[in-house]
Amino acid sequence: MILTVTLNPSVDIQYRVKHFQENRVHRAAAVSKTAGGKGLNVTRVLHQLGEEVTACGFAGGHLGSFIEEELNHHGIMHYFTPIAGETRNCIAIIHDGKQTEVLEKGPTIAEKEIETFLATFQEKAEKVEVITISGSLPEGVPENFYQQLIDIAVKANKHVLLDTKSSLIQNTLENQYIPFLIKPNQEEFEELAGIICSYEEDVIKALRKPVFNELSWVIVTLGKNGAIAKYGDKIYQVACPTVEAVNPVGSGDAVIAGLAAGCRRGLEGEDFIRFGIVMGVLNALEEQTGRISLNQMEYYLKQIEVKKIS
Repeated sequence: MILTVTLNPSVDIQYRVKHFQENRVHRAAAVSKTAGGKGLNVTRVLHQLGEEVTACGFAGGHLGSFIEEELNHHGIMHYFTPIAGETRNCIAIIHDGKQTEVLEKGPTIAEKEIETFLATFQEKAEKVEVITISGSLPEGVPENFYQQLIDIAVKANKHVLLDTKSSLIQNTLENQYIPFLIKPNQEEFEELAGIICSYEEDVIKALRKPVFNELSWVIVTLGKNGAIAKYGDKIYQVACPTVEAVNPVGSGDAVIAGLAAGCRRGLEGEDFIRFGIVMGVLNALEEQTGRISLNQMEYYLKQIEVKKIS
């Protein structure tokens, strides 16, 4: 089983309008409301891949209930720690080939609610094989909270895949127990490495910095330019096929889902990288975030080029 952590989930509301102008009234041509947050995008892709997956995090109020009900509707297991606060909304306005977002900060988590989550997480971590941790920390949760989760998971001999902002990744790398894999995008990687990467050669050089030495996997996603991956002392260059993206939002989360599934299935090296990256491609081809077409998976898997460069 795979456990996904989404501490600050949301109800994602998407409005589609033809043209967007300030100080005007707009009537949405289409509206969708889904259980959101990076970790829940991971969860949905894993579920579509046929993986046994359980989602966890904090949820409260009517919006928290909406998230749990939607997961129930799709047959996805979950255990969210109930909180007094209201789970947040995140709004995306799709217009003129662009996306404008309004993201609520979310609720403040009480100390007792944190203690309850940690106790349950420790129990659940013993029963799974792989754990993914994605997204931001809600208010009230300490900056070292992901370190605490990783401590629990690694002591239980579980692989942890971490996808969050660079400062939180940096905190975990300074800890005794570290993630099995991190997946920064280019901006996050530059912040971690402390340099600007104008070319892929810059990424490759930066991956040899001591800060990354102890990690089993570092996968730097570069959008349509593919990725650069480091496995131990090996570095791979990944090229993706050119596609007409319908909705690239959540593609990084889909990559984490593919990597988590690949980890649980025992994939290694180039096969592991390819299986993760193809999920991002498949997600970009779908209108709904956190959605893939299994019918197209084999076709695009064959088009993911992974080359060992050192």
